[in-house]
Amino acid sequence: MKLSDAIRKRINYYLELKHMKVWDLCKYSGIPCSTISTFMSGKTELLKLHTLLHICNGFDITLQEFFSDPVFDTVEQD
Repeated sequence: MKLSDAIRKRINYYLELKHMKVWDLCKYSGIPCSTISTFMSGKTELLKLHTLLHICNGFDITLQEFFSDPVFDTVEQD
């Protein structure tokens, strides 16, 4: 699995876990909805680390929590 796909999978996991929509994540993270939407749709393959940190803040989790999942054990470079 590509890194970007693994990140999308984790974002979707936390959206479901926290009962949030993408709009809620935009509001709580401070990241423009266009940035998150283009990444989630696959139009953009990469997120900057500081963007991902803001997304984690929007979920009220740490980067460590975000990346502590077996999906990241065998990711491939995009």
